[in-house]
Amino acid sequence: MQILLAEDDDGVAAALVEVLYDQGHVTRRVRYGRDVLTYHRSSDLLLLDLGLPDVDGLDVLRSLRAVSDLSVVVLTARGDERSVVRGLRLGADDYLVKPVRLAELLARIDAVTRRARARTAPAAGTVRTADVEVDLDARRVRVGGAEVELTTKEFAILAVLAARAGTAVSREQLLDEVWGDAHHAVSRSLDVHLTQLRAKLRRPELLTTIRGFGYRFGD
Repeated sequence: MQILLAEDDDGVAAALVEVLYDQGHVTRRVRYGRDVLTYHRSSDLLLLDLGLPDVDGLDVLRSLRAVSDLSVVVLTARGDERSVVRGLRLGADDYLVKPVRLAELLARIDAVTRRARARTAPAAGTVRTADVEVDLDARRVRVGGAEVELTTKEFAILAVLAARAGTAVSREQLLDEVWGDAHHAVSRSLDVHLTQLRAKLRRPELLTTIRGFGYRFGD
């Protein structure tokens, strides 16, 4: 993967480039915010420090989002709530505060990349199991021929499971693909949405809980 690293600290940049290289990524390091807009088109992901010498990183992010949907992970020492909220609202896919454990950084990069691929992947058509029909293109669900109204989150959960019908999907994968987060509060939200989804489908045998792992949709 081609990673663009906007970082003005030479020591931090060198360490990140080395770690990313070891993971098979090709990294272009730039020191200035203006260079992000020059090189973003040839990149798959941007690691963005906010404390750049020429332009504030949040302004770089705002300008980038006007012309590109490139995946962005903010990596900065700026950990105040206002900056975090602004960064996410301006379109960052993730926000990490330095110092960060390298294993966590690599995991976050992988998660952001998976979500980006899922957004651009072609829809998988229609999945049918028993009398349940999930149209992934039209985002419609029919049970026994009657259309069932689902919320956005309920359909997103069902779509992840239906796209892998007959295969066990872990809770972590569901949380990552639907919420992009596996924190406890979000995990509890998944339980609530699954309960509502089962009630609406009225086919509990088709949505199986696999104890200690996750869920499976289908016979």
